[in-house]
Amino acid sequence: MIDFRLLSCLAGLALAVTSAPAFAQDEDWQAWDVVGGCRGLAPLDNVETGPSLAFRDPSPATIAMRRELLNPAVNSFTFREAGEVFAHRPVSAAAEPSDLSEAEGFLMPGDYAAFAHATHTDAMLVMRDGAIVFEDYRNRFSPDERHIGFSMSKTIVAMLVGQALARGEIASLDDPATRYWPALEGGGYDGVTIRNLLEMRSGVDIEERYDFGENPSLAACIHDTAIVLNRARFADFGIAAGRRDEPGNTFNYATLDTAVLGRVLEEATALPLERLTAARLLEPLGAAHEAFWLADGPQGTGRALAGMGFNATLRDFARLGQLMLDDGIVNGERVLPEGWVDQMTAMRPLDPESPRPGYGFQTWQLGQEPDAYSAIGLAGQYIYVHPQSRTVIVKLSHYPPGAELDDVVADYFAQVANRPM
Repeated sequence: MIDFRLLSCLAGLALAVTSAPAFAQDEDWQAWDVVGGCRGLAPLDNVETGPSLAFRDPSPATIAMRRELLNPAVNSFTFREAGEVFAHRPVSAAAEPSDLSEAEGFLMPGDYAAFAHATHTDAMLVMRDGAIVFEDYRNRFSPDERHIGFSMSKTIVAMLVGQALARGEIASLDDPATRYWPALEGGGYDGVTIRNLLEMRSGVDIEERYDFGENPSLAACIHDTAIVLNRARFADFGIAAGRRDEPGNTFNYATLDTAVLGRVLEEATALPLERLTAARLLEPLGAAHEAFWLADGPQGTGRALAGMGFNATLRDFARLGQLMLDDGIVNGERVLPEGWVDQMTAMRPLDPESPRPGYGFQTWQLGQEPDAYSAIGLAGQYIYVHPQSRTVIVKLSHYPPGAELDDVVADYFAQVANRPM
């Protein structure tokens, strides 16, 4: 049994050690800008350049705030205030929000308070058979506030891709991405299929590694140029990306793959991601609160950040998990195509020793529970679905950078899922 109090002390020590050097000061960031390491990597698609762009730039104070998003001293608050600091695109709530039923009699296993503290929990919810049996809010987070989901957003994009496929807007998962977004022709994404993108097997030359400073990694360059400075579109970096492996061969987790997938989805449907999400997911789900997607830039021409930008309330994240548990059906209405959840959650094996031993379509296997699957986001965001017990768990968190708690969380989720009412 894990001693959560000891784990909490260790986590606090890790936070104290990492908080000071983890975030560059202004003089470090001044060493590069869009005119430095990122120039030429992302064509500005129909965006004004030159002096006329200046008034659209975020102010130095806004840029400084954006660069504190992951700061462990404040991320419990920045994760719920992203809409106040970053460009974003609203996603309408349902016209007639639905109520979620509640049931009594469920007791959380072990020392939940110690687990929640040790794993930097902002909120957690458990549903069993479609009813809320446990709900907890911490750190002044409240039920009507939106929390960033980070890469849980990828799973949402996969849901929308399945809908587009069923509607005929995407003809086949084995279509090349260039069929829908021809600008990719001639680059690393030329020949990459929609299936390759869903499985994170594009073969494109990028590492999900965020090294800032004088010699930024490509991932860091994309983040700062598109999201912090709002001077380019995230997905446009895919146009000039290189190739390091044949498509379909090797798993390489890359947010750029999902950014390209999101752009392909928008081109195929002729609708922006925020409208797709509102009309095809939040409306039929009966979502109670407006959500939003963080956006890249420049202002007025940017797009929703498909790979990491969705923000919603705890309960509306739970509605998405319940949708998957119920095979895409809500109140008798089919919202996701028949069999699509099975395709999304058919895991291809990765490292069997890892707490994430498999990956499907933008969806992870977390732990070893049979048939369980998860949407997982940076810094401890989880939608965990356990079909055998008909359990959905949502956990919103504020991990410090570098925290590795998936094994602890997977173990506790399994205890929750297997605990009877």
